[in-house]
Amino acid sequence: MTTATLNTTYYRLELRRVLRDRVTLFFTAGLPAVLYVVFGASPEYGSEPVGDGNVAMWIMIGMAAYGAVSATTGIGGASAIERMQGWTRQLGLTPLRPSQFVAVKAAVAMTVAAIPIVLVYGIGLLTGAEAPLTVWLASAAVLMFGAMTFALYGLGFGLAFRSEAAVSAASGALVVMSFFGNIFVPLAGWQLTLAKFTPLYGYVALARRALTGGNTLDPDGGDLVPEALLPVLLNVGFWTVVFAAVTIVLVQRGRGRQ
Repeated sequence: MTTATLNTTYYRLELRRVLRDRVTLFFTAGLPAVLYVVFGASPEYGSEPVGDGNVAMWIMIGMAAYGAVSATTGIGGASAIERMQGWTRQLGLTPLRPSQFVAVKAAVAMTVAAIPIVLVYGIGLLTGAEAPLTVWLASAAVLMFGAMTFALYGLGFGLAFRSEAAVSAASGALVVMSFFGNIFVPLAGWQLTLAKFTPLYGYVALARRALTGGNTLDPDGGDLVPEALLPVLLNVGFWTVVFAAVTIVLVQRGRGRQ
């Protein structure tokens, strides 16, 4: 069996296994879509202008972000559980190399992250979300690739608590982080100040940047206020390094116990 065939076969098996979990798919794809329809498409304020688009577009990006990180968190957490249950040792008996294992897992995570993005964006297109094509493409690309950081977050949770309940807890914590990350509603005052230090803020702010022209939405007046790019990038980079470092430490600790 060639390397390409092995990778393709393993990818197909992994993706099929993930897609069989319909409950998880609902919460990663269906729930963000419902939330967008309720808070973005239905209210009259959805048609109000924001930057190069409207409020519905602003909300749509946030809901797609929530779905994408929920998906990659679940993939990362499941990988940790598989590792502790000995699945990776079973794979060690096959020609699949560790680099191929990681590559396939990353490909599966990005595929699953694409599901809520495509669904929410598709509904947004049909229900009044407006922005230039470049905004749609740029925001979707940031959401897709940025969500990979939260595969590390889910992996760390799974390695730290060593149970399937840990994965659910990690996904539940995302709801709180999403609120304080300025995803669900625009924050102001001390809440916005706090939000800028949370893991999801930089991710969704970067995705919305093409829409808002490098600004953030002020909920009090509905106006846009300038926001520097550097703090947003530092937020994304900082939390990516933190999640990666924690995961590496936990993996090394796990090896020391074996």
